[in-house]
Amino acid sequence: MFKKLLKWSSEQHSHLPWRENRSLYLTLVSEIMLQQTTVQTVVNHIDRFLKKYPTLKSLAQSNEEEVCIAWKGLGYYRRARNLLSAAQDIQLNYGGKIPTDIDTLKSIKGIGDYTANAIIGIGAGKRALAVDANLERVIARIYAIDIEKGVKLQKEIYKRFYNGEILKELTDNNSRELNEAFMDLGRVICQARKADCVLCPVKRSCLSFKEGLVESIPKVVEKKKVKHELKLLRIIVKKKGNILGYIKSEKEWLQGQIEVPTFVISSTDELLTQYPALPKNFKNDLFRDALGFKSTITKYKIDNLVYEISESEFKKYFKSIKNFEFFKNDSEKVNFSTVSLKALSKIK
Repeated sequence: MFKKLLKWSSEQHSHLPWRENRSLYLTLVSEIMLQQTTVQTVVNHIDRFLKKYPTLKSLAQSNEEEVCIAWKGLGYYRRARNLLSAAQDIQLNYGGKIPTDIDTLKSIKGIGDYTANAIIGIGAGKRALAVDANLERVIARIYAIDIEKGVKLQKEIYKRFYNGEILKELTDNNSRELNEAFMDLGRVICQARKADCVLCPVKRSCLSFKEGLVESIPKVVEKKKVKHELKLLRIIVKKKGNILGYIKSEKEWLQGQIEVPTFVISSTDELLTQYPALPKNFKNDLFRDALGFKSTITKYKIDNLVYEISESEFKKYFKSIKNFEFFKNDSEKVNFSTVSLKALSKIK
């Protein structure tokens, strides 16, 4: 049933760096990177990361700040912290050897259902199904599983798989290749908004294609998205080559990263607590010539204004605000947030 799919995947996508010289460690790193990130973005960054951390032991001996710096460009830094936690747990409790059974893997801090199945099915090449968003969509369409996209659908796919109702063709002999082929198919041809069924190598076996259900499977319930407008002032204070900033806490966006002093000028979200309000004594006309740029995060469209002042001016206007300190202006050694680096680039 899947011979054409395997041939297509091998011819088109076998060059991806994490598919060459496959190992359990490379699978752990690449699969966590690939969550919520495009393949091309991971291609652009994985070699640099592996050069710094070529082994699980070298990663386990690092710290959160260094790992997040090496992760720059990949976004969603919680994944970097999860990867570090997993490496440290494996190094400490399993002698640096990555387990290959599902229950043990899922007990490791930083490894969830998907990553555990990916390590087994792709890294170890044992029979397992790594159900990411692509596999969820592809499998649902092939077998016309008409269930709402999300946890319920994933559970149904796993249930049918382990009960032997679907994917009987997936064995220890082809688990790695078939999981990767499904991922390729979902990424390139069987996309969420556009399925190119004419080019699909499995269309003759696809029940959704035969029954004209491709556009309605998986079932998607549209949730109303609330967008908020947020205007921030990002202040640059320099001192002997150092930059004033603060470390983001666990309850804040971009946890653990360094951000320049940031204040809310205006917001359509009255419940926003991520940044303090701009002090009233710091009037708008003081930064009327501020440079700006746009950014987004979660449900916020952000208008960022960037303004440079001296240390004495900062103390004058923001004397009641604590927890700021000076950091070396070196993005290779200091984990500045991407938006802070962009703000710094606006100041000549």
